[in-house]
Amino acid sequence: HDPGRSARPYLPASTFKILNALIALDTGVAKGPDERLAWDGVKRDFPAWNQDLDLRQAFAVSAVWYYQELARRIGPERMAQGVARAGYGNQDIGGGIDRFWLDGDLRISALEQVAFLRRLEAGTLPFSARAQEAVRDIMVLERGEGYVLRAKTGWTARVEHQIGWLVGWVERADGAHFFALNIDLPTPEAAKARFTVAKAILREQGLIP
Repeated sequence: HDPGRSARPYLPASTFKILNALIALDTGVAKGPDERLAWDGVKRDFPAWNQDLDLRQAFAVSAVWYYQELARRIGPERMAQGVARAGYGNQDIGGGIDRFWLDGDLRISALEQVAFLRRLEAGTLPFSARAQEAVRDIMVLERGEGYVLRAKTGWTARVEHQIGWLVGWVERADGAHFFALNIDLPTPEAAKARFTVAKAILREQGLIP
């Protein structure tokens, strides 16, 4: 829909949770989707974040604190190695181990997101098959007649020029169909458009009802 923008790199925000989870599982920092972390007691704006969470739950509600703790446990060396092995965006984790994807130096384009997701769907990323399968499983956003939608949102809420992401793929009998949407978010209310626009295009393509 916009070739120029598709190639433009942006902060991945919470779409990085896909790779963060992969690295955590592959290194053993997280044993599986049920890896539970204790809430630190800090009340945040999203009530669903203010409780103990496991990897699957934290992915579903996009709990930043949970994945920041995973990143700290992974550490800069193993994180840099994992990001480089995945060939993820510009592969730059500068800006802090628990914030480089939020307001640091990591950047990725929509085209690069799709290339990464294709490898995850095919199981050809340089991580264990078990880790890749677990991440594919926690990515399920919606199941319907004849299709499965796997996706992750993102929102660059910590920087001035805010954008919203929705990246993933639709599985159907004829194979997987990939997408990576990013849009400008002039107001918090505009975040809903990530789903509205993406689903409208997927329907237009006949991929979801």
